[in-house]
Amino acid sequence: MPAPISIRMSPRTWLMLVTLSVLWGGSFFFTEIAIREIPPITLSMLRVVGAAVVFWILVLTTSRCLPRSPRLWGAFLIMGVLNNAIPFSLIAFAQTELSSSLASIIISSTPLFALVIAGIALPDERLTLRRFFSVMVGFAGVVVMIGPSVLSGIGSDVVAQFAMLGAAFFYATSTVYARRFKEEGLTSSVLVTGQVTMSSLVLIPIAFYFERSYSIGLPSVDVVAAILGVTFLSTALAYLLYFKILAAAGATNVTLVAFLIPVSAILLGVGILQETLSLNQVAGMLLIALGLVIMDGRLIKFFKQQLRPIKQYD
Repeated sequence: MPAPISIRMSPRTWLMLVTLSVLWGGSFFFTEIAIREIPPITLSMLRVVGAAVVFWILVLTTSRCLPRSPRLWGAFLIMGVLNNAIPFSLIAFAQTELSSSLASIIISSTPLFALVIAGIALPDERLTLRRFFSVMVGFAGVVVMIGPSVLSGIGSDVVAQFAMLGAAFFYATSTVYARRFKEEGLTSSVLVTGQVTMSSLVLIPIAFYFERSYSIGLPSVDVVAAILGVTFLSTALAYLLYFKILAAAGATNVTLVAFLIPVSAILLGVGILQETLSLNQVAGMLLIALGLVIMDGRLIKFFKQQLRPIKQYD
């Protein structure tokens, strides 16, 4: 029997979530480079095809069994469309027009969508005031951290902004839908293999027909490196962690990674590029941390327990 969902995440799950934020945060960077020479749908196709090759090699060399049920492969198809084919293509298209900062703010709406959808669809992830407040605080933290100047871009490039918002919605929907796999007892590697295989079968003919991917010339070294990064790090490895977190902590918790992605990007810039932290970035990170603490609930419970004896003494 599958282990029950724990809405309160363990330290190991928090570590996986932070790691996932770094991997998915890198996808915006890689996409921004690759999109200069590779069309959006073709780039999405390369991401999932490359990841599919990696996981088929893994499955074949480790003698792992893939399910044969048409019902499960149909579910993989739906998951691949919701979680790969549509959002990858929408994000790649949006990043031809949007700054990465504004894109980060919009994609950070993913937990808001997940909170509502999971609250309606999943009995063990009902919408509560604490969870709603924690997500709103985290979202506010993203806006504050990136800075008010980026909001001046809202209203222009409306189509691209709606594309990014659509990607956030599909990510949230796919995360809730993916909870159905928990009852099947499938490993994370099998889930990723099924998902990227089916999304590859969807994207290959679309990319070939609409963007004539077969006629695109050999890209530059920088673009090749970006494609490899977004394929192996931000897709293959990232989705292994994604399904592990989802199985352990539920749909709403795994989407909290959207709040941590800009944090990871900024801290990587400070650590690697010697960039400096601004006051609004520090304030935004503190708000995000507060939102995550409220969502987790353990620290609040600890302080309540500490205050209870004081009240009794009074």
